[in-house]
Amino acid sequence: MSMGLLKQAFQVLKQESRYRTPTRVNQWFKWLAPGLLVKRWLLISVAGVIFVALGLAIWSNLTPVYYISEFSRSFLRAITRLIPSYVSGPIVIISGILMILWGQTRSLGSITEVLMPQGNGELVDVLMNHRRLHRGPRIVVLGGGTGLSTLLRGLKTYSANITAIVTVADDGGSSGRLRREIGVLPPGDLRNCIAALADEEKLLTELFQYRFRAGEGLAGHSFGNLFLTVMSEVTGDIEQAIAASSKVLAIRGQVLPSTLSDVRLWAELADGRRIEGESNITEAKGKIIKIGCTPAHPPALPRAIQAIQDADYLIIGPGSLYTSIIPNLLVPEITETIARSKAARIYVCNIMTQPGETDGYTVSDHIRTIDRVAGHKLFDAVLVQRTSPSAQSLIRYAQEESHPVFFDREDVTRLGRRAIVANVMDEDAKTGLVRHNSDRLARILLRWYSKVGQQPSVSLKKLD
Repeated sequence: MSMGLLKQAFQVLKQESRYRTPTRVNQWFKWLAPGLLVKRWLLISVAGVIFVALGLAIWSNLTPVYYISEFSRSFLRAITRLIPSYVSGPIVIISGILMILWGQTRSLGSITEVLMPQGNGELVDVLMNHRRLHRGPRIVVLGGGTGLSTLLRGLKTYSANITAIVTVADDGGSSGRLRREIGVLPPGDLRNCIAALADEEKLLTELFQYRFRAGEGLAGHSFGNLFLTVMSEVTGDIEQAIAASSKVLAIRGQVLPSTLSDVRLWAELADGRRIEGESNITEAKGKIIKIGCTPAHPPALPRAIQAIQDADYLIIGPGSLYTSIIPNLLVPEITETIARSKAARIYVCNIMTQPGETDGYTVSDHIRTIDRVAGHKLFDAVLVQRTSPSAQSLIRYAQEESHPVFFDREDVTRLGRRAIVANVMDEDAKTGLVRHNSDRLARILLRWYSKVGQQPSVSLKKLD
């Protein structure tokens, strides 16, 4: 009976070890991967211990070395008399290896327990992921609104060297109220980008997007807008507030306003009207023939210019053409710096037209508008959605006078742009809403960059 139980227990242990051992060995071998910046420091520490011992021996005229060597010789001779060397040698070697592995496992376990108290993952995996992200390309994305935060949500899984340059022309909703009542730059788009780049994105997004439903003066405000407003009061300006918030929230990359000036948009419509205010331009429901801002030539944020100069990859969009993308391009220093950049540059075109902004626009119309406003050729390629939305979504959008942006390939080619056509769309089956898919969009953009920018740091295996 007892022998049967022992055999059964042995079989269970053997089966468990068969699955556990390869995983554990694989984790150990990961520590041998280059670039973790761990092995070299451990070797230096070991060398330091040896040097200290050698120094002490020299300082004491080698007396300890002599006695230690004599004691070791006598001890080993006694052992080999009792147990043959061909048996005792392997036993000691195996014991030493087991002690090294046990010590390494326990020490790394202690470190992991402190750095990762929740225990979700291995320390070596965290280190490898950290190194991979910080070796990723330096990406600068320009835009605003939900389109920019959608893209950032996907890009942060491939690189931590991301800079989001965000428009500050918003004057509607909670941002507009704070702008009028307190005089701060509108924090709405900045808030969305910070939440998108945060590690704990889901929880932070829910927190930042929470809107107060009651309270005199609080109703309608989002928590994220109030948080950034308070931080700007504490730190002195919105730039310092964003930097401090980014450290507190441990975001990957940085978020920068395109300018610190109090920018207000204006647009001239085809019917002769001049509309002022970003929120009023869309509501005017007219064809925009000219757009500008007050002041006319706002100074760029120096850190934004530096980020563009250092960039390996520049991405414009996605987002509302006239109220999210173009406001950044009304800052002359930004457009001039982009035009001079040698980085790979691409524009992400919207999937659907936007009523009151881009009614009837084709892909080439979007490109011509950006070229006309910027006065420069800012990008080399354009990313276009391959397929149309479903009939249900088309009917839903048609009721709002919105339609898919038509891809006029010949006109795009005539404008000297390369077209990348791919399926980057997400479609909500219940509501029929059409949005860019964060991960798919980031994969396609980085796949194109890996071919054009020839960056070996981007994992093509992951992109596929």
